[in-house]
Parts: sequence; C-alpha cells; structure tokens
Amino acid sequence: MRVEARAARSEAARAGSILTDDRGVGLVPTATGFVIFLVFLLLAVQVLYGLYATSTVRGAVNDAASRAANGLAGEAELARLADDAERSLGRMGGRTTILLRLEDDDGDGVPDVVVGSALADPPRFVPPPLSGVAGLDDIDVSVRVRIERFR
Repeated sequence: MRVEARAARSEAARAGSILTDDRGVGLVPTATGFVIFLVFLLLAVQVLYGLYATSTVRGAVNDAASRAANGLAGEAELARLADDAERSLGRMGGRTTILLRLEDDDGDGVPDVVVGSALADPPRFVPPPLSGVAGLDDIDVSVRVRIERFR
C-alpha cells in the first residue's frame, strides 16, 4: 500500500511539474528586452553623434564667418570660404550646405555683419520611425560675426 501511494504521489508530482515547468518561457521577454536595449543604445549613439556633428558644423561656419569678417570679403571670397568650410568637414561636408552673406545692420550702406548659416543631414543610427524625434532631425545652425573697422 505504501509503495502504491508513493507511486501515485510521484506520478501526480510528475504531472504537476509538467504544468509548472518554466523552461523556455523567458525566450520572448528576453528577446524583446534585447531589442528595446538596442533601440535605446542606438538612440544614445544618435544623440551623442548629433551633438558632436552640430558642434563641428557650427565651429566650421563660425570659422568661415570670422575669416570673412577679418578679410572684408566680397561675394566671390564668401563663396570660396563657404566651400572651404564644407571641405573641412570631411565626408560630412558632402551633406552640408554652408552659406555666407554680408548684412548691413545700421542702414549706412556698408556691410557690418557676416551671417553664416548651414544645413546638414547627419548620418542616422536609429530606425526611420524614430528619426523624426526632436533633436534627431537635420542640423540647422547660424552665426553672426561683426566686421570690425578702425575709425
């Protein structure tokens, strides 16, 4: 009787363990968690690269505008300085448009400020649906450098 009771209990335990076995249950949540981790990692890389690219483009535009302001450049010289600034960005310069122009702030007919603007398309690391998130779109920077004149 004891042997039969023990056999019945072990049979019931085996049947219950089949229903409560957890093997393979964590595969889908683990895969989902890994994908979410990768998306957040790519988002962090995109933000860091975007900050770096924005700083680099702004520096190139500022340098070009400063050179133009110091040299009292004409239209042809402004175009050459803008092209030099785009080339200084390396491969990023192929996706960047830099424009320099002279402005008259006080209305006396003599240019007082060199205005530089740039529009760049940085490389994307995040999936396309997330690329429209604020801060991950195109880089649009502008600078104003005053032309100093001796009186």
